[in-house]
Amino acid sequence: MATFIAIILSAVLTDNFITVKTYGICPFLGVSKKTSSAVGMGVAVTLVMLIATLVTFPVYWYVMKPLGIDFLEIIFFIFIIASIVQMLEKIIQKISPSLYNTMGIYLPLITTNCAVLGVTELFLNDLSLPGDIVLDSATMNLGWAALYALFAGIGFTLVMVIMSGMREKLNYYKTPKAISGFPIAMVTACFICMAFMVFKSITIGG
Repeated sequence: MATFIAIILSAVLTDNFITVKTYGICPFLGVSKKTSSAVGMGVAVTLVMLIATLVTFPVYWYVMKPLGIDFLEIIFFIFIIASIVQMLEKIIQKISPSLYNTMGIYLPLITTNCAVLGVTELFLNDLSLPGDIVLDSATMNLGWAALYALFAGIGFTLVMVIMSGMREKLNYYKTPKAISGFPIAMVTACFICMAFMVFKSITIGG
């Protein structure tokens, strides 16, 4: 249970991909002008993170590692992620055109989102969690990896929504011309990152 809670806290709060690891900054700043866009991107990223982890984890540990080609993991992972994104785009377009119109435009952008590649690379080394819990090669399994990927995507979505909400609020106020647009977005992002630093003090157990 402690590991379960630690994974959730780490993925969503203490080691958030955007505010702490600074992965996925491009969509964070570029697709957070509206909450609807932020939610669409967040859901798409979460889905791809989960599926990519479910595919890359066994490929690495049960295929690449035994064959001695694990040094090519980045090339393999990028190819797998790009393939997943393409398949998802086609499936959504075929099954639900309305859903595709809502989030389909964000799917191609995920191929170049380093947060997706980052979550798949995390499980190749020891993963430190709150409460001094460490998942190494002996304790890490597909279940833990998938759980972390799912909540990493949820944490990504959470920060995207917070950022979009703040930017929409700022539209109602007059800001000095010198800091309007991208500069005020960067200031807002800095305050969000500072706020998330509070979660670093979270401990598990006594």
